Amino acid sequence: MTERKPPGVSFESWVDRQIREAEARGEFTDLPGAGKPLPEVTDTSYDELWWIKRKMAREGLSVLPPTLALRKEAEDALAAASAAPSERAVRRIVEDINAKIREVMFKPPPGPPLGLKPYDVDEIVRDWRERRAQ
Repeated sequence: MTERKPPGVSFESWVDRQIREAEARGEFTDLPGAGKPLPEVTDTSYDELWWIKRKMAREGLSVLPPTLALRKEAEDALAAASAAPSERAVRRIVEDINAKIREVMFKPPPGPPLGLKPYDVDEIVRDWRERRAQ
Protein backbone atom coordinates (compact mmCIF):
# COMPACT_ATOMS: atom_id res chain seq x y z
CA MET A 1 0.00 0.00 0.00
CA THR A 2 1.85 3.06 -1.26
CA GLU A 3 -1.19 5.24 -1.72
CA ARG A 4 -1.37 8.37 0.41
CA LYS A 5 -4.43 9.44 2.34
CA PRO A 6 -6.35 11.97 0.27
CA PRO A 7 -6.86 15.37 1.88
CA GLY A 8 -10.26 15.87 3.45
CA VAL A 9 -10.85 12.18 4.16
CA SER A 10 -10.70 11.16 7.78
CA PHE A 11 -7.86 8.79 8.60
CA GLU A 12 -10.18 6.19 10.09
CA SER A 13 -12.45 5.97 7.03
CA TRP A 14 -9.43 5.86 4.71
CA VAL A 15 -7.90 2.96 6.66
CA ASP A 16 -11.26 1.17 6.79
CA ARG A 17 -11.56 1.48 3.02
CA GLN A 18 -8.04 0.10 2.52
CA ILE A 19 -8.85 -2.92 4.71
CA ARG A 20 -12.20 -3.52 3.02
CA GLU A 21 -10.60 -3.41 -0.46
CA ALA A 22 -7.78 -5.78 0.63
CA GLU A 23 -10.39 -8.22 2.00
CA ALA A 24 -12.28 -8.03 -1.32
CA ARG A 25 -9.07 -8.85 -3.21
CA GLY A 26 -8.60 -11.87 -0.92
CA GLU A 27 -5.32 -10.67 0.60
CA PHE A 28 -6.33 -11.89 4.07
CA THR A 29 -7.33 -15.42 3.05
CA ASP A 30 -5.11 -18.38 3.88
CA LEU A 31 -2.81 -16.43 6.20
CA PRO A 32 -0.58 -18.62 8.38
CA GLY A 33 -2.20 -19.16 11.76
CA ALA A 34 -5.65 -18.08 10.58
CA GLY A 35 -8.33 -19.43 12.90
CA LYS A 36 -5.79 -20.66 15.44
CA PRO A 37 -5.31 -19.27 18.95
CA LEU A 38 -2.27 -17.15 19.70
CA PRO A 39 0.60 -19.08 21.28
CA GLU A 40 0.40 -19.07 25.06
CA VAL A 41 2.91 -17.04 27.00
CA THR A 42 4.22 -19.29 29.75
CA ASP A 43 6.49 -16.71 31.32
CA THR A 44 4.66 -14.46 33.78
CA SER A 45 7.51 -11.99 34.30
CA TYR A 46 8.32 -9.44 31.60
CA ASP A 47 11.48 -10.17 29.64
CA GLU A 48 12.51 -7.41 27.26
CA LEU A 49 14.47 -9.90 25.17
CA TRP A 50 11.53 -12.30 24.72
CA TRP A 51 11.42 -11.82 20.97
CA ILE A 52 15.14 -12.53 20.56
CA LYS A 53 14.83 -15.71 22.62
CA ARG A 54 11.80 -16.85 20.62
CA LYS A 55 13.58 -16.14 17.32
CA MET A 56 16.67 -18.05 18.47
CA ALA A 57 14.55 -21.01 19.54
CA ARG A 58 12.72 -20.97 16.20
CA GLU A 59 16.03 -20.82 14.32
CA GLY A 60 17.60 -23.49 16.51
CA LEU A 61 20.26 -21.13 17.87
CA SER A 62 21.48 -21.37 21.43
CA VAL A 63 24.86 -19.64 21.45
CA LEU A 64 25.34 -15.99 22.31
CA PRO A 65 28.06 -13.87 20.72
CA PRO A 66 31.07 -13.75 23.06
CA THR A 67 30.48 -10.19 24.22
CA LEU A 68 26.82 -10.83 25.03
CA ALA A 69 27.77 -14.01 26.88
CA LEU A 70 30.31 -12.00 28.89
CA ARG A 71 27.69 -9.34 29.69
CA LYS A 72 25.42 -12.07 31.04
CA GLU A 73 28.31 -13.60 32.96
CA ALA A 74 29.18 -10.18 34.45
CA GLU A 75 25.55 -9.68 35.51
CA ASP A 76 25.54 -13.12 37.13
CA ALA A 77 28.89 -12.40 38.82
CA LEU A 78 27.51 -9.23 40.43
CA ALA A 79 24.52 -11.18 41.71
CA ALA A 80 26.84 -13.89 43.05
CA ALA A 81 29.05 -11.28 44.71
CA SER A 82 26.02 -9.75 46.37
CA ALA A 83 25.08 -13.12 47.85
CA ALA A 84 28.64 -14.20 48.69
CA PRO A 85 29.26 -15.45 52.23
CA SER A 86 32.51 -13.53 52.78
CA GLU A 87 34.45 -10.49 51.65
CA ARG A 88 37.15 -12.79 50.30
CA ALA A 89 34.59 -14.53 48.08
CA VAL A 90 33.27 -11.16 46.84
CA ARG A 91 36.78 -10.06 45.88
CA ARG A 92 37.50 -13.36 44.10
CA ILE A 93 34.26 -13.23 42.10
CA VAL A 94 34.74 -9.60 41.03
CA GLU A 95 38.44 -10.01 40.25
CA ASP A 96 37.70 -13.08 38.09
CA ILE A 97 35.06 -11.27 36.04
CA ASN A 98 37.30 -8.17 35.77
CA ALA A 99 40.07 -10.32 34.28
CA LYS A 100 37.65 -11.57 31.60
CA ILE A 101 36.38 -8.04 30.89
CA ARG A 102 39.94 -6.69 30.54
CA GLU A 103 40.81 -9.52 28.16
CA VAL A 104 37.89 -8.63 25.89
CA MET A 105 38.66 -4.90 26.13
CA PHE A 106 42.22 -5.38 24.85
CA LYS A 107 41.49 -7.90 22.11
CA PRO A 108 37.85 -7.53 21.07
CA PRO A 109 36.11 -10.65 19.77
CA PRO A 110 33.68 -10.60 16.86
CA GLY A 111 30.16 -9.45 17.59
CA PRO A 112 28.63 -6.37 19.17
CA PRO A 113 30.78 -4.12 21.38
CA LEU A 114 31.07 -5.22 24.99
CA GLY A 115 30.13 -1.88 26.55
CA LEU A 116 31.56 -2.83 29.95
CA LYS A 117 34.59 -1.77 31.92
CA PRO A 118 36.09 -3.54 34.92
CA TYR A 119 34.23 -3.11 38.18
CA ASP A 120 35.70 -1.30 41.17
CA VAL A 121 36.31 -4.20 43.55
CA ASP A 122 36.53 -1.99 46.63
CA GLU A 123 33.25 -0.27 45.78
CA ILE A 124 31.45 -3.58 45.38
CA VAL A 125 32.92 -4.87 48.63
CA ARG A 126 31.83 -1.64 50.35
CA ASP A 127 28.28 -2.10 49.01
CA TRP A 128 28.36 -5.74 50.15
CA ARG A 129 29.41 -4.67 53.67
CA GLU A 130 26.63 -2.05 53.82
CA ARG A 131 23.99 -4.59 52.84
CA ARG A 132 25.32 -7.04 55.44
CA ALA A 133 25.19 -4.37 58.15
CA GLN A 134 21.50 -3.67 57.57
